[in-house]
Amino acid sequence: MILTVLTVHHLENSRSHRILWLLEELGVPYEIRRYKRDPKSSLAPPELLQVHPLGKSPVVTDDGNTLAESGAIVEYLVERYGGGALVPPAGSPEKLRYTYWLHFAEGTAMPPLVMKLVFTRIEHAPMPFFARPIARGISHKVKKDFIDPNLRRIVDHMEAELGRSDWFAGNDFTAADIQMSFPAEAAVARAGAGDRPNLGWFLARIHERPAYRRAVEKGGALEILS
Repeated sequence: MILTVLTVHHLENSRSHRILWLLEELGVPYEIRRYKRDPKSSLAPPELLQVHPLGKSPVVTDDGNTLAESGAIVEYLVERYGGGALVPPAGSPEKLRYTYWLHFAEGTAMPPLVMKLVFTRIEHAPMPFFARPIARGISHKVKKDFIDPNLRRIVDHMEAELGRSDWFAGNDFTAADIQMSFPAEAAVARAGAGDRPNLGWFLARIHERPAYRRAVEKGGALEILS
C-alpha cells in the first residue's frame, strides 16, 4: 500500500497560513508546496490552477481528495485527524458558537475586508490624471457609505464576543479561533481595529502558541495585504 502525505498548497501571505497552524495544533504530518504572489498584482500564480479550477489557496490534497475553502478544510481536518480535539462537545452552546464563528470568518467578515483592500488600492492605482478624481471620489463614497459602516459593526461584534469568554467559542481554544485569526489580523490592518483591547489580547495569545510559531517557521510570517 502506498502511503500519501497530506499536502498543503500554500500561497505566501494568505489564508492558507491557518491550515498550516491547524495541522501543527493537531500534530498531523504534512508537506508544503509553496507559491509566490505576483509582485505587481499580488495575485496567486497560474500554477495553482493546476491544483484547483479557481487557482486560489488554501488547497489541500489528501488521500486522493482535493479540498478548497478554508472552512471546509478546517472541518475536514478536525473530523478526520482531530479525535475530538479543538471542537466543543456536540449539542453544547459552545458548539453552536463554534459553528457560527467558523462560518462567520469567510461568510461575513472577509468580504468587506477584501472590498476595503480593493477600493483603497483603486485610490492609489496609476491612471490618467483626468480619471483620478472620479475614481477616488467613487472609492471614497463606497468606503464611507457602505464598507466602513459594515466593518465597524463587524469589529464591534468580534470585540464584544471576545469580552464574553476567553475565546470565540467559549473558554477553550478551538479551530474556530484558528479560522477567525485571519479576519482578526485583517481587521487590524484594514479596519483600524488595532485599538480594540479584546482583539489585541486575542492576537497576542495566538501569536504565542507554539503551534502558531511552528507554522510561521515552516510557511513564513503572515503579512496581511493592505
